[in-house]
Amino acid sequence: MINRQEDRNAIRALFASLSEAWNEGNGALYGDCFTEDADYVTFMGQHLKGRNQIADVHQMLFAGPLKGSVLVSSNSDNIQPRFITPDVAVVHAVGEVRLAAPAHDPNDRGSINTNVVVRQNGEWKLTAFHNCRIQEMPKEARIRG
Repeated sequence: MINRQEDRNAIRALFASLSEAWNEGNGALYGDCFTEDADYVTFMGQHLKGRNQIADVHQMLFAGPLKGSVLVSSNSDNIQPRFITPDVAVVHAVGEVRLAAPAHDPNDRGSINTNVVVRQNGEWKLTAFHNCRIQEMPKEARIRG
């Protein structure tokens, strides 16, 4: 029997683990949140392929330009998976990377990401991640309702 609340909690825990790994500056733990063949598109449009490349690139960032940065994610209660099948869900999440040196932080780093999560061997993992900066919708393009 499918327990959606249990799945929601497990997916929220996955995103909490992702933030914790970032805040520890641990690329290997960050990569562990992804499937072996995951696709990861950064906000700058780079395409990382696979858990190992995701882990390696993030470790390089954690040791370099993002050293000491903190990932502030939206409240886990705001993560609302949309289940496509019992083992696949789409998740939108909001977060912001705050740099260690506030003087170098432009204060417009809010991002939204679209994720596909899958259950493999009873465990939820990210298999696709696409990140971009949050932008204000032009007034003329807003939906009227």
